[in-house]
Amino acid sequence: MASIDLEWIAVFDEIYSTLSVTRAADKLGMTQGAASTALSRLRTYYSDPLFVRTSRGMLPTPRADELQPVLHQVRENLEMARTGSACFDPASAQRVFRLCMTDLGEISLLPRLLNYLQSRAPGIRIETEKINSDSPRRLEDAALDLAVGHMPQLEAGFYQQALFQQDFQCIVSVSHPRIGKRLSKAAYCEERHVEVSTHGTGHMAMLEAALTCAGIGRHVALRVPSFLAVAQIVAETELVATVPRYYALAMQSRESIRHMDVPYVLPAYTVHQYWHGRVHRDAGNVWLRKTIADLMPTAVIHPLASRR
Repeated sequence: MASIDLEWIAVFDEIYSTLSVTRAADKLGMTQGAASTALSRLRTYYSDPLFVRTSRGMLPTPRADELQPVLHQVRENLEMARTGSACFDPASAQRVFRLCMTDLGEISLLPRLLNYLQSRAPGIRIETEKINSDSPRRLEDAALDLAVGHMPQLEAGFYQQALFQQDFQCIVSVSHPRIGKRLSKAAYCEERHVEVSTHGTGHMAMLEAALTCAGIGRHVALRVPSFLAVAQIVAETELVATVPRYYALAMQSRESIRHMDVPYVLPAYTVHQYWHGRVHRDAGNVWLRKTIADLMPTAVIHPLASRR
């Protein structure tokens, strides 16, 4: 009789927990096809369907109910054996984690993270740098622990986990003489814009590509390398900026600006955290990734497919 693959045990355990092959695959960082293949092999191994598709999800068969406590314990024992010699206690740890992100990432993540660390992991220090073209190499060399942003160019050897969805909004001065609560398509094309041109992360490049593809032309009066001064510039001029929604909402309370919908349909994008396979099982890195995922604005967070 063939031996059972350890990955099959994890797939079984997650399907039993989530009642979904898709969600099980997400939680394990594998493709849905790989999870379905594992389930198929389990069914052959045990000569039982194990899970049956219903309107309530993939419900376990009586045989699966019998197997679950045994296989779950096997999985837990293996996990304890793997991590037992490399435990990470955040309350007592003295460690520096190095992250790369855009200044928008710093605005959305760092206040939450530092407040959390102050009470639960006071010995942890964070150092950040901007995402750039060299960031993938630095992640690969373990000079960086994590990247947070939108980096579609990463290839084999990296892992990614979705944190939250983001779309675009326009911001203008509250005293703008020609724009009220809404921005028309004509006004969007006629007004002067400030454009943020970031390097190493793809969301602003995606915005430009979408506008170009739709034949939408803008009069760019100012191009800046970061979001640092965009809100203040908009508040004190008649320029329009198209920015991620999180930035628009955060800056509205600090500057004399208002945010409004972009008058065109633009694609949303997903903010991820990325790490290299070299640190995938590092106990400290695992803890940091879970902490960041828990702190982000949405609760529906699942690991995406491994790119390894």
